[in-house]
Amino acid sequence: MEDKGGSFVHLITPQCQLISSLIPTPSRSNASARSESKEEEPPCHLNMLLLNRQKLKLDQISTHCSRVSFVNMEKVAILAMFLGLCVSQLGGSVAQQYWTPANATFYGGSDASGTMNGACGYDNLYNDGYGTNSTALSAALWGDGKSCGACYAITCDASRTNGCKAGTSITVTATNFCPQSYNDGGVCNSPRKHFDMSQPAWETIGQYKDGIVPVNYARTTCKRTGGIRFTISGHDYFNNVLVTNVGGSGAVSAVSVKGSGTSWTTMSRNWGANWQNGAYLTGQSLSFKVQTDDGRSVQADNVALAYWKYGDTYVSYNNFY
Repeated sequence: MEDKGGSFVHLITPQCQLISSLIPTPSRSNASARSESKEEEPPCHLNMLLLNRQKLKLDQISTHCSRVSFVNMEKVAILAMFLGLCVSQLGGSVAQQYWTPANATFYGGSDASGTMNGACGYDNLYNDGYGTNSTALSAALWGDGKSCGACYAITCDASRTNGCKAGTSITVTATNFCPQSYNDGGVCNSPRKHFDMSQPAWETIGQYKDGIVPVNYARTTCKRTGGIRFTISGHDYFNNVLVTNVGGSGAVSAVSVKGSGTSWTTMSRNWGANWQNGAYLTGQSLSFKVQTDDGRSVQADNVALAYWKYGDTYVSYNNFY
């Protein structure tokens, strides 16, 4: 199937594929009733399989399907169940957005050791909850560090290259910045949308010999293990907090801190995933509020007890689950 601007086909699960078999095509009488229209609507199951190509959202699919006459009402219940399962397995953000074309290369070596200590400020990507499924973003996606921690579902576009590994996709976390350069053809130069992925992540979808492949991507939900992590550095009257292992949207848009003897104070972005303020918090237990770029927020109370130390990492009991 030709894929213009991306398709859900690569990520459709067996449960989703069952939907087409559960939806009968319109009866002959129904077809006759619509024969006066200039163009007959395509069968519901074709709308599902050509979802992105037809630029229809899942709620539109549901609306259209409701107009089809079902002989057996049990199929309606089954359809609803599998449709919901399809959405949940694709991931909330992915299921609601269209795929966008881009390109992808790789860096960091076969063990991804060269991807550590990137422009987001993450130190060891294993310790910070991200592992080797990471990527650097071009300027068009970077947003001056606002995209740090965001997750992207990426699939190789086989309609534009022979370098794809068929039927594969991967979710990666933004951990670094791919700077503009004119020595390598400027693949990360603005306004190009480009992912410079860790080599292990890239080789999940592309063949090593090709080096660069066209891809389609969409923001998706970040699935993390454990709580949000706060690494505190600095000194009295200067607190720098690196916020990592953030679930949900993954991209942090605001952070506030409260000491046991002070009120809530807003922190400002220092760089990447680092947040700072000048409050005197030494000797107080610390609580944090974290907001992500989708507007959701989590409050982590008493994450660091009064004897906390600069240089240590403290983990909350909650996250954006």
